[in-house]
Amino acid sequence: MAEEIESGEQKVEVTQPIILNLGKQRRKRIKALMKGKGKLWFEVENVIEEVGTTLGNELDGKVVVPLILVYRRKPRRRRARRWFGL
Repeated sequence: MAEEIESGEQKVEVTQPIILNLGKQRRKRIKALMKGKGKLWFEVENVIEEVGTTLGNELDGKVVVPLILVYRRKPRRRRARRWFGL
């Protein structure tokens, strides 16, 4: 899960990112998540704990920092239908 990369004199350990898809959410839940509260934050905390138990000794001396991206898919633009007829 981890990969070592040499950059100059230092060795940097790069790990795979953990991506959590929370799906479509309401604005109130997103605002609460930004404040560190609510159902979504509870779900993020559960994933962090699960990752900690999965990695076990590999996680010693390291801190798991969640990086959460919230995005909204743009709706497809519908073309206006123009009917030409008699």
